[in-house]
Amino acid sequence: MLVDDNITNLAVGKNALVEQYDVYTVPSGDKFFKILEMVEPDLILLDVEMPVMNGYEVIKKLKADPARASIPVIFLTAKSDMHSELEGLSLGAVDYIAKPFSPPLLLKRVETQLLLEAQRRELQRYNSGLQKMVEEKTRAVADLQTAVFDLLTEVVEYRDDETGGHVSRTSIYFQIMVDSALRDAAFQDEILSWDIRMMVLSSRLHDIGKIAIRDSILLKPGKLTPEEFETMKLHTIYGADIIEKIEKSSPNRSFIDHAKVMALTHHEKWDGSGYPHGLAGADIPLAGRIMAIVDVYDALRSKRPYKMPISSEQAAEIIIQGSGTHFDPQLVEVFREVAASFEKVSDLA
Repeated sequence: MLVDDNITNLAVGKNALVEQYDVYTVPSGDKFFKILEMVEPDLILLDVEMPVMNGYEVIKKLKADPARASIPVIFLTAKSDMHSELEGLSLGAVDYIAKPFSPPLLLKRVETQLLLEAQRRELQRYNSGLQKMVEEKTRAVADLQTAVFDLLTEVVEYRDDETGGHVSRTSIYFQIMVDSALRDAAFQDEILSWDIRMMVLSSRLHDIGKIAIRDSILLKPGKLTPEEFETMKLHTIYGADIIEKIEKSSPNRSFIDHAKVMALTHHEKWDGSGYPHGLAGADIPLAGRIMAIVDVYDALRSKRPYKMPISSEQAAEIIIQGSGTHFDPQLVEVFREVAASFEKVSDLA
């Protein structure tokens, strides 16, 4: 589009360009915007000095429209001072041609800018395609990671029939706790640094070490002897070892690292009396501290060969009584807020 209030300039400009381009001549800024509603140009040649709406006003309005802000604009003006040229460029013009203009020069400037615009659009298409490829690759990786967790979860469930419901419920409880802890300033920064989706998936593997415990202990219908319980404790270390072996065979090791943390630390206690390493307080990773609450709650609510389930109220009271000894006191307060949600999940089991 060639926008100029001077009919002679419109004629000269159109004659210079018409053999190579479709040229729309427009005699004012106001009419320019009316035509712009019907035709979108690849380039705008814009006179600066026009009545009613000058070129500076036109370009300001044009650039304020996100749908058309990228259309390149070349200013045409009789002004030759540096200040006028700088003002035009600062408003978003790509070039500045002094009048009276030379038709061959005008043609060359238009050719150059249209070439640059074509390259910009090609680069934009390339980047869009590249972004799509990255998104597809990211989805594929995420699907593969989920498949790994699904497979390992099935292995755990196959090994121990009692664990199946426990794995799915604890994952839901864990998500509930994380969502609530996000509103607590004490935990917000650390949780926001996590890949929360991956962390929740990882929670399903906290008991994976049990696949290395022999049947006579894992499936024993009665209470374990002290010696058997010491062997059972090793499932935390076995779990971390299993996950570490998976990490070593994976090109992207970080995705399963959360699982190792929870497998190793979900039986540690706030007062340091837990296992396997007797960690205490904030030395226990936050994910392990959350999983400790989740794991105990579900164990209390579940039927086992050696015990009957207790009510949600009783389970919640035991968690609350464990504040400062078994559990992180601040996380117990988080649990208080979501105990009703835990009850709903457990009631569906």
